[in-house]
Amino acid sequence: MPLPDVFGDLAIALGLGLIVGLQRESADSKLAGLRTFPLVALLGAVCALLAGSAGGWIVGAGLLGVAAATAMGNAALLGRPEADPGITTEVALLLMYGVGACTVLGDRAVAVVLGGTIAVLLHFKAELHGLVARLGDRDLRAIMQFVLLALVVLPVLPDDTYGPYAVFNPREMWLMAVLIVGLSLGGYIALKFIGENAGIVAGGLLGGLISSTATTVSWSRRTRDNPETSRAAALVILIASTVVYGRVLVEIGAVAPPFLAVAAPPILTLSAAMAAAVGVLWLRTRGGGPSRSEGHHPADLKTAFTFAALYLVVLLAVAYAKDRTGTRGLYVIGAVSGLTDVDAITLSVARLTGSGQIDSAQGWRLIVVAVLSNLAFKGVMAALLGDGRLRRWIALLFGLQVLAGAAVLALWTS
Repeated sequence: MPLPDVFGDLAIALGLGLIVGLQRESADSKLAGLRTFPLVALLGAVCALLAGSAGGWIVGAGLLGVAAATAMGNAALLGRPEADPGITTEVALLLMYGVGACTVLGDRAVAVVLGGTIAVLLHFKAELHGLVARLGDRDLRAIMQFVLLALVVLPVLPDDTYGPYAVFNPREMWLMAVLIVGLSLGGYIALKFIGENAGIVAGGLLGGLISSTATTVSWSRRTRDNPETSRAAALVILIASTVVYGRVLVEIGAVAPPFLAVAAPPILTLSAAMAAAVGVLWLRTRGGGPSRSEGHHPADLKTAFTFAALYLVVLLAVAYAKDRTGTRGLYVIGAVSGLTDVDAITLSVARLTGSGQIDSAQGWRLIVVAVLSNLAFKGVMAALLGDGRLRRWIALLFGLQVLAGAAVLALWTS
């Protein structure tokens, strides 16, 4: 190995050890601190350098040496009042030895990420424990169910296509369900972290991540009993509906990255128009107090199965319409499926576009039609469930957005 690379690896190991050691020193660790951690990381790097000539056994011997030294250090601390019964520092020492070895034998970027992650996990102990304390049994159940969906069920599903039009792929179908449940669960956990009484903007952002339709229904109902909240409710609904565009782009990028380059400009144009409406309404509404933001548990098996089934139905319907009825049938399917759920049609179209079964220009138009259809549905819900002032705000702002969407569909050239 060239000498500059050797010194580079050693410098990275030293720096990462110093970062973690600094954190442990600030936490007043009796076992290891600012000097011990960089020394252990350097030991890992040196053993990895010697492995080229002495053999890989020397890396394992070094790890055993660190473990033995850690055990002796703990033995010396036994019986002292300040002795810490936990093993966090001990595990961090062993990990930093591995990180030091990784700088030489592995990838430097991986070593840096690991070292930074270790420092962050050590430093945010109180915040992490506080977050867990704020999660109830139902919340932990939701997280564990997501783990079941993503890490237990998904890997064992077959990755082959079946059925008519060769669109039924069990693993791909379940992956789409995991993606949507993960987005919703992320919004739900963020809601728990920020607090139930989130501000208007936070309520709209998180509502868009969890479910913009559910957010529209819940806030519209609220204005019946509290008409003075109509403007704030309109702002929350508008923000949640703006987040839908970002959510759509994330889903397209996850399923068909090349398609994203074509779909992003028109979709971003519409999101910019919606964001401008949000800005105008925010200037009229600012100064309002915090508003309770509602969420639900999104990571249950019923949610995953329901979305997976809906995704498959939309996928089959789009493929059938493309084969039998042409473009007109596709837009009808997009409008109908987008009424209550944009995710299924977005992922279905992205998947078919990525495989070449649908043209990219036609693909983003189908998604825009679905988004506008969903916008119209939410407008109807707000009109039926909300106060008269909310109806006027939503009719004006959503109406302008639908006109903007129609203009983009008609005039966009790609």
